[in-house]
Order: sequence, then C-alpha cells, then structure tokens
Amino acid sequence: MAIPPPHSLLFIFLLLLHPFFIICDSKTLYFSKSTFFLDYQKMVTNLKVFIYPPPPQTQKFEKINSTYSIFYDSLLSSDFITHNPNQATLFFIPFPPLPRRFLAGHLEYLRAFYPYWNPSLGADHFYFSCNEVGPSFNREILELKKNSIRISCFPSPAREFIPHKDITFSPLLSLPRASLEGVPTRFLGYWRFNKVHSNVKLINELRDDVDFLIESELSNEGEYLESVKGSYFCLFIYNGSNGEGLMKGLTIALAHSCVPVVITDRPIQDLPLMDLIKWSEIALFVGSNMGVDEFKSALTDTRENGAYIKMKRLGVEAVHHFLWNESSPQPYDAFHMLMYQLWIRRHAIKYATWKL
Repeated sequence: MAIPPPHSLLFIFLLLLHPFFIICDSKTLYFSKSTFFLDYQKMVTNLKVFIYPPPPQTQKFEKINSTYSIFYDSLLSSDFITHNPNQATLFFIPFPPLPRRFLAGHLEYLRAFYPYWNPSLGADHFYFSCNEVGPSFNREILELKKNSIRISCFPSPAREFIPHKDITFSPLLSLPRASLEGVPTRFLGYWRFNKVHSNVKLINELRDDVDFLIESELSNEGEYLESVKGSYFCLFIYNGSNGEGLMKGLTIALAHSCVPVVITDRPIQDLPLMDLIKWSEIALFVGSNMGVDEFKSALTDTRENGAYIKMKRLGVEAVHHFLWNESSPQPYDAFHMLMYQLWIRRHAIKYATWKL
C-alpha cells in the first residue's frame, strides 16, 4: 500500500486538529461545501442543549426582541433540547437584560446551584446579548465575556465581538422564493437612503448620473422592490449603527438578484455566517473614500467580466440561510444555521460527567 506523502499527512492532521481549518472551494458559496454538509448532518444528530431556568428574580422570561423570541421558541420546540445535562453538548443561559451587578449575581447563582459552569469556566455555555456587557473585575462576568459564546445582534458594539467565538444572528425576515428570473434593464446601481445618508458625498454626486437611481426610503415597498429588480447592483452604507436595516436590505437584494455593494470605512467582522460562506463572492465591499469614476468603473467591470453572473447565482443560493420560518423551522434556514454555528464552536475537550 502506498504511503501518503508527508505534506498530505500534515494536511490531514491539521484538518482533524482544528475545527475551523477551512478548505476554499472557488466554485461554491461555502468555504468547504462537502465539509459543511457532512458536519451539518452530524450536528442534527448529535447537538444537545440544556437550558437553565430563568433567573429567580424574574417570574417570566422576558423576550428581548422578535427575532430572539423566534429563536427561543424554535429552540424550545426542537430536537436539540435535552433535560439531561449528562447528554448536553452546550448549555444555554436565558437571562433577560440585567444591570451588571444583577448579571454577576445571577452567574454566581448558577455557579453555586448547578455544577455545569466550573469544569469549562463557561466555555461550553452560550447566551444572547445585543448590548455590551461592560467592563468588570467580577470573575463571573470576565469568564462570560472571555469564554462563553455570545449570540449578538448586527452590528456588535465596538470591540465586543470575538469572531472565532461569537455569533451574529440574522434579523427576522420573510421573503418569497428567491429567483434568478429577469434581467436588470434600468439601472447600473440603486441606492435607497435615509436622512443619515443625505450628506454622503458619493450619494450626492451620483444623483445626476443616469446609470444610478437614488431615492428616499420613504418610497413605498412596491416601488422599492421594482427598483431592486431593475438594477444590477444595490448600494448600502455600513456605518456601524444601521445593522438590522442593512442586513434586511442585503437579504432582499440577494433574493431579487441585485448584487449588494457595501460601502464602508472599516473592516466588517460580524456579518452573519462569515465563517461559513464567502461574502466576497456574493457582495462587493468598497471604501467610503472611493471617487465616483472609480466606483462606477468597479461596478461596470464586475458586470462585464463574468463575475456578476456568478455573484447573482451564489447570492440567490445564500438567501434561505438568512430566513426565519416562524411556524416550523426548515433545514438550513436561519435557525438551523445559528445552531450549526454553535455546533462548530463547541468546546473540543470532553469534560467529566456531571454528578448530580
């Protein structure tokens, strides 16, 4: 039997050693399509979540926002739940928004009355928080921020998101079936802006360009969708504070075959599914200081060099990963993709069996 060359053995060793070791496949939406689909099936079979009771100071769990409510209800009714902590892969802490001193007290309560936190110092726990937990010298809060998996809104507060550990969920959005039908015939680019963007230099310079449609967000939804469908590219500004609206806009654009162009002056590390899908294959990311001629040339070149057709196809393929099915979660939808991200972040060490 032939012995694999040393570099092949090293490759196999690294793949087994590191759960985030990724093979790039330039023909697909995913960093590694075969690895993703195989590991997803393992997740469906093996992932088990134990949910702590709500904090004793709250008689009823306060649902934080509509998307989180859908996630929480979907989790409770899913096959991922276990009432036996010996079977748990991960532990979920469902606390409502709490002042820091109450949060510390709640974590101390969990540490005192449940034996599940200490063996991993919270590394196999996850929680939801759209707001900054805040600096603290309290042991429990430090461990929560450093070790536990945080499910975060997009965008996360500055310096609060840890890409290899934390997760961004997709905002609540339902769309008709995504389609590649139709060919844009009206505009090279479409921009729907609000008052925050009214003074952006690039917008004002594009207003008089016949290849671009710039309109207020006050336009009705029917006209908005027609503008999206009639444009090659849909333009968005990322400024660190318009996350939910940006993510909804990106998903609508992808669903209607309008390639998103995100204009930003900073790196974006917390888009949903950034460790699973290649965002650079479905959207353009350009600097905010780009001039009109350079900007227009970049869009025209993308449209004419064949990349545009590929981006449209992969964008439509990605849409169902961002959609929430409220009544009944479906395979590979937003709920299951969030659970898969938890799965690939599970701690690699097998801890001792809990003694109750």
